[in-house]
Amino acid sequence: MSLRQALRSGVAAVCIASAGAPAGVAAPAAGAKAAQREPLEVHVAGAKDFSRVEFHWSGGARASSRRDGQNLVFSFSRDADPDIARLRTDPPRWIKTAEKRHAGGHLEVVLTLADDAEAKVGTADGATFVNVFPKPAPTPAEVAAAQAAAAPAEAEPQRPSPVPAGGVVHMDAKGLNGQVLLNFAWANPAGAAVFRRGDAVWIVFDASAALDISQAPKGVRQFTAMQAFRGADYSAVRIEAAHDVPLFASAEGGTWTIALGPGGQSQPSIVKVSRDDAGGPAALRAPVAGATRVIRLPDPLAGDELSVVTALGPPKGLQSRRDFVQVALLPSAQGLAVESHIEDLAVTRDGDIVHIGRPQGLALSPLWATRDKAMAELGAPVPAAMPALIDYENWPKTGPGGFLGRYNALLSAATVESGNRDKEGPVAARMALARFLVGSELSFEAIGVLNDAARAHPELLEDAEFRGLRGVARVMARRYKEAQADFSSPVLVEDPSTALWRGYVASQLAQWPEARTQFAKGAEAFGQFNPTWKARFARADAQAALAQGDLVGAEARIRLALMDKTDPLEELATRLVQARVIELEGHKDRALKMYTAIGSAPLESLSSPALLRATQIRLETGKVTPVQAAAVFDSLRYRWRGDATELETIRALGQLYLGQGRYREALEALRSAGLRLPDLPEALQLQADLNAAFRTLFLDGQADGLEPIQALALFYDFKELTPIGADGDLMVRKLVRRLVDVDLLGQAAQLLKYQADNRLDGVPRAQVATDLAVIYLMDRKPEEALQAINGSRTTVLPTALNGERRLIEARAWTALGRYDAALEIIDKDASKEAQDLRAEITWKQKTWTAAGPLFEKALGERWRDPTALSSEEEGKLLRAGVAYSLAGDGASLARLQQRYQGFYAQAHNPDALRVALSGDPSGPLSVTDFGRVSADNEAFAGWVAKMKDRFKTQRAPIGKGPAAPAKTAQAASTAAKG
Repeated sequence: MSLRQALRSGVAAVCIASAGAPAGVAAPAAGAKAAQREPLEVHVAGAKDFSRVEFHWSGGARASSRRDGQNLVFSFSRDADPDIARLRTDPPRWIKTAEKRHAGGHLEVVLTLADDAEAKVGTADGATFVNVFPKPAPTPAEVAAAQAAAAPAEAEPQRPSPVPAGGVVHMDAKGLNGQVLLNFAWANPAGAAVFRRGDAVWIVFDASAALDISQAPKGVRQFTAMQAFRGADYSAVRIEAAHDVPLFASAEGGTWTIALGPGGQSQPSIVKVSRDDAGGPAALRAPVAGATRVIRLPDPLAGDELSVVTALGPPKGLQSRRDFVQVALLPSAQGLAVESHIEDLAVTRDGDIVHIGRPQGLALSPLWATRDKAMAELGAPVPAAMPALIDYENWPKTGPGGFLGRYNALLSAATVESGNRDKEGPVAARMALARFLVGSELSFEAIGVLNDAARAHPELLEDAEFRGLRGVARVMARRYKEAQADFSSPVLVEDPSTALWRGYVASQLAQWPEARTQFAKGAEAFGQFNPTWKARFARADAQAALAQGDLVGAEARIRLALMDKTDPLEELATRLVQARVIELEGHKDRALKMYTAIGSAPLESLSSPALLRATQIRLETGKVTPVQAAAVFDSLRYRWRGDATELETIRALGQLYLGQGRYREALEALRSAGLRLPDLPEALQLQADLNAAFRTLFLDGQADGLEPIQALALFYDFKELTPIGADGDLMVRKLVRRLVDVDLLGQAAQLLKYQADNRLDGVPRAQVATDLAVIYLMDRKPEEALQAINGSRTTVLPTALNGERRLIEARAWTALGRYDAALEIIDKDASKEAQDLRAEITWKQKTWTAAGPLFEKALGERWRDPTALSSEEEGKLLRAGVAYSLAGDGASLARLQQRYQGFYAQAHNPDALRVALSGDPSGPLSVTDFGRVSADNEAFAGWVAKMKDRFKTQRAPIGKGPAAPAKTAQAASTAAKG
């Protein structure tokens, strides 16, 4: 495959990938007109604590504001003639007056605030507003801080006076190796500026002294004349010298040495003059290390004044003249000299930073102007008409050298440019390379170039074209959330081309209302895009309308997408959305024909969703069985992967599996895609289906048909789906009940222990721990039962639960042989369960005289009911008989035998019961043996049965050969027409 063919294939792949992802959002109407420009309206209102002024301009003019003392200046991007009579004649509180200015096609409104007023500017509902209110009284701490901050400003660090005693500085001159060296010895270090203006060299010092130049050499070729000047705050020497005579300056202690003529002196460090990006009117800034003063220096020959910035050594200056429209910076060997072409130029110093500007701002070229000039020299791609517009006509041009030749040329220029480590260096070559890559739809490469440029030049993040270009590249790379961050930059808020991209990104993220809103805002720029992206925007808008139930709007957007001739694959992607519209309109047969036609497309990104939809229609209309549909979905999920189609396929497959009782396969299918593609909007729907399926199985009882051990295995494999709170605890309780029913006590205990240790606290945890202790006792593990009780103690338990926990704890101590501890725990408990437990403890203590009456009392009038005894009742009767027998209480034994002899035939262990009540064993076992073997087993079995009933009835705790694309598109179009 040739390089050009590979590039075209890459473009096609990007197109199909875009079509395969979910789209949607209101697309712009072709040829939509921009909103009518409305006049600027000024609204004024007053309240008790503040006054408010609002500027309403529905045409969307941009506004900015700046503070100039007590003047608050609003600058608008267009001109207008608003009515501000109210502000001038009857201004609200804390506003003195207002005025409007017109300059260069722009409007400025100036509000003059009262001396004690403060203001806050903002935007709301499309309007710019300012709230004016009185300044709050400063706190004592703020006053102290202000005084502390002001103290050093008032008293700038004092330097020792450089003026020697007598006020005269003598110049010493000598010749050395073809140079003239002029030495000025000051008493202490002095600030100096040494610069050239025309055929004159100026030496300016920041102290007023008489400069004695009487020792100046005569008849040297380096200069022809020398004159000294003295002002109120400076001393200066003007030397007439040819403009090509080299000039050097150096400082050592308090001595400045000026060298005229070629020599070996070192060059001064360069003062970097740049645009002041701090905001407000356009200005220049220059960091001058050790700057000492800004001097107004008259030039007697030119008849004007220069602004001279003196500085301490070592030397720093400008190698060449820097000309601007209204100002020029002269070449210097030390300090700065500013030549003004206007009357109101201001040169100020803030520490080492020198600011050059004027109240209305300097006339400086915008940043993009210098960039465009550099790009024109390179012959590189230039910016499009809008920040987020792709110039497909010019950007991807390769010229006679082909793609590689063009790419290598742009890459070489960008590489050389990036080697410049200067933060203020150019970025034109890298931006040109990025445009070429975006135009060639090499998105990942473009993102890399732009990210590298941003790291070297962070100010690019405030550039509209940079943000738009990188956002477009990220959309092509399907990095929608990153693109959303770029398109949300404040510099792109009002750009209509960016609004289209924001709408497209929102549609890919299933943010349907936002998508439609942004597409409507971008209608003005829609016609400037190429047919491919127009079709994609319109198709995404149709999907958004479809998602919101607007079938009429979706049809209109589909027609818009099909208006221009595009690649057949793009048309097929649009036809796929059209088929969905037709399906939702109720014409399933027509939609099925379209899906069938698109299903034969040579690209899986189109044929797979078409096959999915077609199979769903056939299943709904009974043309295929659920088993056949499941087979299609199962093969389809491996045929096309990585986007929304895969998730929709798996979702449909999971529902079919659930309906067929294939629970594990359903859960595994639903979970698989959700883990791999969590960022797609369909993943949320898939996760909801997965959670709903799990709840249906374990909360609504659908898994009750499984064997308990199978249900347990399924629960463990997907236990991360257990919901938080009461529903999740109810799931566990239902599963525990089933496990207890089939005596899987160890597995039931593991479930409850996980709940108690990891999911609950407080009262719910204590209740689950109580159930866990019961299961441990049923499994004959009293030590673990005590651990469960002790590990869940709290002071806020309900009375009933506290009583239940005391009984379980006492039963555990009984099982361990700690009878006294058990009796102490239930000492004041008069419940039936506590009475039964006391009887059991007396039995184990072999206190036969007390045990017999207790067991007989527990049976009560049970002998009057002829029904068979339960296991628990039979155990109590056995123990009562054995206790009376061992205590030698024949009368009580006879009474029991008389009352309960009719129950022998229906007893679980009739022989044991007969021997226990007769007191006369007829076999190898004694009465004691029967008491030890039979009675204990029956009593324990009865208690276990009662606990199983408890688990059944207790409520859960409260917790927290495919056809060609063109032919396929034609077939789909035919099907769409019915």
